Amino acid sequence: MAYIDAGQTLDRPDTAQRSDTREAPSLDNPWMVVVWNDPVNLMSYVVHVFRSYFGFSKEKAKRLMLQVHNDGRCVVASGNREQMERHVEAMHEYGLWATLAKTDA
Repeated sequence: MAYIDAGQTLDRPDTAQRSDTREAPSLDNPWMVVVWNDPVNLMSYVVHVFRSYFGFSKEKAKRLMLQVHNDGRCVVASGNREQMERHVEAMHEYGLWATLAKTDA
């Protein structure tokens, strides 16, 4: 990811509003994985992680990475809690900042 500008702020994950996500999770999938922008990882690496772990196409991985970069965060998966917890742990193993969040019913 690109470095955060000195004047740029991000909401903390526990206080973030999720209403601006471009891919709204289904109500059948009450949990979601949110990947956050960070000052460490390169954009190309984030695309690589999304492609290799989630199996996204190059175009989708790039679109999601740009959403993380431009908006500060992005929902990359939704589903049952246990599965989403595994995805969050995997993102941490790749060195990405990710959190688990419950979708609004």
